[in-house]
Amino acid sequence: MTQTRRTFVRNMAIAGAGAGLAPSILKSCTTSPKLFFKISLAQWSLHRTYFGDPIRWELLQTDPDAILQGTKDPLDFPIVARRDFGINAVEYVNTFYFSKARDETYLGELKKRCDDEGVYSNLIMCDAEGNLGDPDTEKREQAVENHYKWVEAAKFLGCRCIRVNARSEGTWEEQMKLAADGLRKLCEYGDKYDINIIVENHGGISSNGKWLTGVMKMVDHPRIGTLPDFGNFRISETETYDRYQGVKEMMPWARGVSAKSHNFDKNGNETETDYYKMLQIVKDAGYTDYIGIEYEGDKLSEYDGIRATKALLEKAGAAVS
Repeated sequence: MTQTRRTFVRNMAIAGAGAGLAPSILKSCTTSPKLFFKISLAQWSLHRTYFGDPIRWELLQTDPDAILQGTKDPLDFPIVARRDFGINAVEYVNTFYFSKARDETYLGELKKRCDDEGVYSNLIMCDAEGNLGDPDTEKREQAVENHYKWVEAAKFLGCRCIRVNARSEGTWEEQMKLAADGLRKLCEYGDKYDINIIVENHGGISSNGKWLTGVMKMVDHPRIGTLPDFGNFRISETETYDRYQGVKEMMPWARGVSAKSHNFDKNGNETETDYYKMLQIVKDAGYTDYIGIEYEGDKLSEYDGIRATKALLEKAGAAVS
């Protein structure tokens, strides 16, 4: 597509949005324009709906079911994704199911609801299971083992991946070696279940694209991959990595992509991320798989934020496609 044609299509798409976040844009769509990617819904987009506000994180390790103080049941997530948003692929968050990883009755019901709705389980995002790059050998090995149950749950649900973190301590090189060690061991466990291990830029040194791609090379395992997130590039209170450079660096290993969103302008565009530019980077990498909606804003409700992000993905995706 020539630049002139791309500009024309983009301008027409923006003109069509006209009313900004009018009800016509926020309304759930059951069909999508022809896109080069597929849309999934990240469960974190509904974290206040399930956890309540504020989140009582102190309950996670001692009484994980009690942390669910919201208005809806995470067991209904695939139903909500399909019926409320017209999305037929989901990305779970393990902290909503922290006591259920090996509960086959519960997971069986979750799988049944997916099957009944025609919803595909794409991946499980895993947190609060220890640091895979912990400098303490015993703690690092324990963190690896803590993730085993989520590999098994992912297999049970029909997922392809679990998303993990690459947290560590030490120098640049030390953290790279430690994270690579933990990740490779987890990949070897993933071999047993045909489950891939993917790493998100999720704060700290993992939000440095050069560092994370260096870890990918050091792990050197066919199951390792990345989950580039459009917005998670804050390394510290004083340092932020360029989001477009970071996504471009991570895309060669991408087995998933996260469309992070917070706020939208009157034309329905995300105020911090140029979705047109970002989707062009994703497309240029040859990626055609799922892009997960992950709304984290507070100016719109979670439901309207998801709808606004979906509308923007479709609008920008159609222009880039």
